[in-house]
Formats: sequence, C-alpha cells, structure tokens
Amino acid sequence: MTSNAAARSAAERSNVQKAALAVGAVFLLVGILGFIPGITTNYDQLTFASHRSEAMLLGVFQVSILHNIVHLLFGVAGIAMAKTRSAAWGYLLWGGVIYLLLWIYGLVIDHDSEANFVPVNDADNWLHLVLGLGMLALALLLTRDRDGGARRTAPPNRRRTP
Repeated sequence: MTSNAAARSAAERSNVQKAALAVGAVFLLVGILGFIPGITTNYDQLTFASHRSEAMLLGVFQVSILHNIVHLLFGVAGIAMAKTRSAAWGYLLWGGVIYLLLWIYGLVIDHDSEANFVPVNDADNWLHLVLGLGMLALALLLTRDRDGGARRTAPPNRRRTP
C-alpha cells in the first residue's frame, strides 16, 4: 500500500473504527510491556497463570504470562476488527461486556485462591470497570446516527427491515 493509499484509508475510517484501533493498540502495548523487566516489577516472580504471580505491571497491576498473552490477543483482535465499522463496533461493545464481567469476577473471587488464575488484584478490578464502561461508551456513542438520533441497537452497516 502506498503512503497516499494508506492516508486515504485512514481518512476513510469511521470514529468507531479509529477508537477500536486505538484501544487495540493500547492493549497490544500493555501486553508487550508486561514482558519487559523494569516496567514489570518483580519480573523474576512472573508465573504462567496463578494468583502466586507477584509480577506487577508498572508496579501496580498484578500480571502473569497468561494475563499478558490475553492483552496481546485482545490488542491484535482490536486492530484486526478496526478494518470494518461493524466489526469495530462489536469489538468495543463485546469487549466492554467482557471487561465488566471480569470486574465482577474480580470482586467475587478470593484473590488468594486458585480461582484467581489470571491473576487480578484491586487495581486490576478498578481498571476493568473503567475499561468496560469506556469501551461500551465508545461503541454506543460513536455509532449514533449522524443527525443526532437515537443509538443504534444493531451493529452499524446492517440494513434494517421495516
């Protein structure tokens, strides 16, 4: 793709596609940063999947190898799904739902139990709440009708039958 074609393609993206691309890029970056000693403290205590992983991204968020892989995959999904308006909408909507479910999961489990296999801590829980609400808001607000009408209940780009 030439630079002119790439610039045209970027200009043709809808706001919901741009948001999905940005969210995906951030998740990809976070997944990479989770594997970098120094940015992730206690890196020598990074485990595959367990509440016993004491590795902390930015010294705050408890992570494991599985947690980092999930971030990487979620990031790749966001970037890939940003190619169409309806896929970007679905990524933000369902990603928001997933993160709200993760928030609830993190609230109800005992953080020192085997149920905390991802692992999550209180900082992760608050972040999951903010991510879930933010992604839902982006999905709903960025797909409003151009004339300021009500939010769509169906994914964008789908024709409604009368």
